[in-house]
Amino acid sequence: MYLIQLFLPLYDNDGVRLSASLHAGTRDELVARFGGLTAYSRAPADGVWQEDERHTVRDELVIYEVMSDGLDTGWWRHYREVLEQRFRQQQIVIRAQEIRML
Repeated sequence: MYLIQLFLPLYDNDGVRLSASLHAGTRDELVARFGGLTAYSRAPADGVWQEDERHTVRDELVIYEVMSDGLDTGWWRHYREVLEQRFRQQQIVIRAQEIRML
């Protein structure tokens, strides 16, 4: 079993707040495909990274998680590209880890 996490921004690269409908549409797509979803959206997560030696970038994110028996990396690669266009981002982080249900 795999846990897949999607880190979705609240603002585009120009600092403009993204429409809630973008997140809702993504949520609905994932629920339809995977049968459920956990959203960490109450208090946005803060992302910070060093773009170069003098420039630090900060972002506010929501995290969506889905679980799946398999990991179709081709589908996820394509879906990441769709999300990057949808959310007007240079890169959307999607990560997966193998998990064991207890």
